[in-house]
Amino acid sequence: MGELLFLKPELVWKHFEQLCNYPRPSKKEQKVVQYVLNVIQDLGLEYEQDSFGNILVRKPATPGFENKKTVCLQGHLDMVCEKNSDVQHDFENDPIQPYIDGDWVKAKGTTLGADNGIGVAAAMAVMESKEVQHGPIEFLFTLDEETGLTGASNLKPGFVKADILLNLDSEEDGSFYIGCSGGKDTEGKFFYKKENVPQNSLAYKIKVTGLKGGHSGLDIHLGRGNAIKILNRLLWNLQNMFDIRLSKIEGGSKRNAIPREAFAELVVTENKSDELEKFINSYNNLVRSEISNVEPNLRVEFEKINLPEFVIDKSTQINLLNALYALPHGVIKMSADLPDLVETSTNLATITFGDEIIVGTSQRSSVESEKEDIVIMNRTVFLLANAEVKHGDGYPGWKPDVNSEILKIMKEVYKNLYGKEPEVKAIHAGLECGIIKEKYPTMDMISFGPTIMGAHSPDEKVQISTVEKFYNLLLEVLKNIPDKN
Repeated sequence: MGELLFLKPELVWKHFEQLCNYPRPSKKEQKVVQYVLNVIQDLGLEYEQDSFGNILVRKPATPGFENKKTVCLQGHLDMVCEKNSDVQHDFENDPIQPYIDGDWVKAKGTTLGADNGIGVAAAMAVMESKEVQHGPIEFLFTLDEETGLTGASNLKPGFVKADILLNLDSEEDGSFYIGCSGGKDTEGKFFYKKENVPQNSLAYKIKVTGLKGGHSGLDIHLGRGNAIKILNRLLWNLQNMFDIRLSKIEGGSKRNAIPREAFAELVVTENKSDELEKFINSYNNLVRSEISNVEPNLRVEFEKINLPEFVIDKSTQINLLNALYALPHGVIKMSADLPDLVETSTNLATITFGDEIIVGTSQRSSVESEKEDIVIMNRTVFLLANAEVKHGDGYPGWKPDVNSEILKIMKEVYKNLYGKEPEVKAIHAGLECGIIKEKYPTMDMISFGPTIMGAHSPDEKVQISTVEKFYNLLLEVLKNIPDKN
């Protein structure tokens, strides 16, 4: 077994290390589901799975706590699977390789899966422990959170019986979340024709790499570079200056991640190649100077390649590059009610290249009408560029309740444990709480967790010291759940 087993709390890190051994990409969680079911069966606990595959476990109260309200500990089993381009890793078969770096646990070249593996591991530690004091307790492990919260969306009323939900999927020590944004995806599909490569052409591959990326909700306000935007700005200028023809373009990998890398292949007539190379080099210097404080490792590079089999028709190329330039990206509006909270944003997330070119974007807002407004803004850009537009189903936000009973209990417990007040916040990201609240409107709920940084990117790391604080808080809260009325 690995070095994580020497960390405290032992049960939490034991289960987290086990989770790292079982592949769990969104929509392909079968192996980790079987691991969780094996643990449940070994413990002899009652459980059921719904038609979607979500797992609900029930554990009886410890003696003397039978009259407490029922609590549900909830987390999601899937993880965002991102790796650096120079790393060989098969997320459907290879284990994540965690390692300790000071007060942090990181992974070797990939996302770590602490989002939401640490929350799941904490729940499984409570599930296994014979020492934790608690009332009647449920454990809800959902699937496919990261690609649209579809596990939570498929929950049926009555499946969960709990009065109180503790969502273990937040990423900031000492912060309690009582609200979140809703979200919706907007996709534009471009249909292109294949044309012959112009005569006397040279081919190039252009690469935008080295960006930090990050979570499209939590990190959207940090001014990080968007690889697709940076690449497209260059291509748009090359098109107008040197009449380049595109043969391929792709970038980003997940709708909820700021794109870190983007690539294009193009051709230009031989007599313009020297000027084109000089322009790319000068553009690299320009964009690096613009955002070097935020993105010190940004690189815009080119290499000569073999001529492609075809180029994209000129009309589609123009429409695509215009659309990518016009599509909004970043913070649209800050909240007037909660300091430093992003209220509305949009992420230009992905370009995939195949028989069609598909551009993926993702909109978020804690105000439903603003969410729909920014969705329409993206839609109209695609329509003006003659793209076919499709929207995801979207998911609701979670309206804060400052008078929540579990909030009051947790604030008191936190202050008693740590001698200071926690921060009470809303989050500019989709939490399953919004969907669960819609299905279970009387359920009291809150979200909390240890400090996780760089979620959804290969820089993801979880702070060891805060995991112990988080788990101790969880155990103390379970002791202080009020009695049933």
